[in-house]
Amino acid sequence: MKKVLLTLSLSSFCFLLSICVFGNENIVVNKEYKLSTIFQTERSEVIWGFDFISKDELVISLRSGKLYYFNILTNEKIQLEVPDIYSSGQGGLLDVHFKTLQGIDYIYFTFSLKVGKVVTTALARGEYKNKRLENLKTIFKANVKSDSSSHFGSRLVFTDNHLFMTIGDRGERKYAQDLSYHNGKILRLTFDGRAAKGNPFESKPDALYEIWSYGHRNPQGIDINPVNQKIYSAEFGPRGGDEVNIINKAKNYGWPIITYGREYWGFKIGSTHKKGMEQPLVYWTPSISPSGMAFYTGDKIKEWKNNLFLAALGGSHLRRLVIKDDRIVSQTVLFKKLGERFRHVRTGLDGYLYVSTDSGKIIKIE
Repeated sequence: MKKVLLTLSLSSFCFLLSICVFGNENIVVNKEYKLSTIFQTERSEVIWGFDFISKDELVISLRSGKLYYFNILTNEKIQLEVPDIYSSGQGGLLDVHFKTLQGIDYIYFTFSLKVGKVVTTALARGEYKNKRLENLKTIFKANVKSDSSSHFGSRLVFTDNHLFMTIGDRGERKYAQDLSYHNGKILRLTFDGRAAKGNPFESKPDALYEIWSYGHRNPQGIDINPVNQKIYSAEFGPRGGDEVNIINKAKNYGWPIITYGREYWGFKIGSTHKKGMEQPLVYWTPSISPSGMAFYTGDKIKEWKNNLFLAALGGSHLRRLVIKDDRIVSQTVLFKKLGERFRHVRTGLDGYLYVSTDSGKIIKIE
C-alpha cells in the first residue's frame, strides 16, 4: 500500500462561524500540516476505531465487522478473529483498544449483539499473541431495552484500575433516566468486565451496579484530561445540542429532560436547565456530530499539547478545543477542505495525531 501525502494550507471561512453557539470560537489556521494516508480499506468502509500495538503496528475495527492487525512499515494486514456481530444501521464492530495487563497483551473491542429480539452493546477481549487473538471472551453485555440499530455509544477508556464504557440510549430515550437499564449510561468496569467496587449505585435497589453516570443520549467519545485526570465525554444531541461533558460519579447529565437540541422535526425537547442535572462544558447548535475524541499527548506539534480533539462527522472536520481550568477558551475547525467524515482520533506512540474516516482511511497528521 502506497502512502498518500497531502500538504494543506488551511484558512478560515466566514460561514464556519455559524457552526457553534460558543462565543469564543477561533477558526483561523495558517500553519501547513502534512497529511499521510497510512491505511486505506479496499472499499469505502467506516473505520470506527483503531489503537496502537506499537509505534508502527495498529489494530483497526471496521463497523462492517472486520478486525485487522496492520503494520505501517510493511503494509502487512491480517484479519483477526471476532465473535458473531450484528452489523446493521449504526451497529457493528465498534471501538477497539490494546492493553497490557500483568504482562499479558489484550485486545478489547465493543460490538452490537442481537440476543433474541433485543439488540445490545457488548464488550469482548482476547489475548494478543503473534498477530492472533486467543482465549476470546465476551466479558460484558449491556442490559438494554431496545430492538433498534441506533445509538450504541460504545467508546472505551482505561484508567490505572478501571475501564469506562459508554452506552447510548439505543433510541429509547426514557431509559436514559432509568437506573435499572444500561441505556444512556457511562459504566465503570473492572478489566474483566465486572462492576467495579465503589460504583455509586451498588447499594441502590433495582439499580445496575456498573453505572457511573446517567442521562446520556449517544456518547461516542471519551478520554482522560492529562492535566488533571478528569474524564471527558462527547455525545450526540438530536437536532443540535451536541455536548462535551466532564464525567463525575453518580451525576445525571439530563437527557431527555434537559437538552439544547430539538426533535428532528423541530419541536422542543424538555428544557435546558433543571436542578440536580449537569450542564455541558460546551454544546453545539447546529450539530457537529462528535464521534471519537482524544487529548493530544504527543510532543511533535507543540501548540497542540493537551488540547482536546473531536472527530466531527457533521461539517466534515476535526475540531480542536483549547482547555484551561476545565473551560473551553478557543476552538478551531481543521481539515474541512478534505470533505471527509472524521470518525475517530488518537495520539500515536510516535507523538503524532492520527484520525480515521468513514471512507476507510487512517491519516497521520504532522
